[in-house]
Amino acid sequence: MLRSEVRLSDFLTINLKPTMTTLVKVHRKGQMTLPSRLRAAIGVAEGDLVEASVQHGKIVLTPKLVIDRSKFPNADDDYTPAQRRIIDARLANSDQDIQRGRTYGPFSAADEMIASLEANIKKLKAGKRKTKLVR
Repeated sequence: MLRSEVRLSDFLTINLKPTMTTLVKVHRKGQMTLPSRLRAAIGVAEGDLVEASVQHGKIVLTPKLVIDRSKFPNADDDYTPAQRRIIDARLANSDQDIQRGRTYGPFSAADEMIASLEANIKKLKAGKRKTKLVR
């Protein structure tokens, strides 16, 4: 059944995000000052980074968080020089395997990867049985 009556409320949309606008003057070299109430609204303080992008003809500023990785511990201090040499040698061997094409995949789904692993396990088990019979 079609409704014959159309109301204005049928076309209204509700914007759940409050909007805040202000005029900002662009100075030399494209510099501008964001008013304090805009900075507070998006949680930006002096020295913070924002990403500027153009979306549908509008400039959009998005606050970004940058992590200084130098302040986090790394694995270099966890290993002795001998252990580090062993790890580096194994990494070099795996790089060679990749360069020579001795890899599996790519897989489009986890199920494919699991099936590949199970097939390779069967091959390894079959190879071990043959070596036991030869001895």
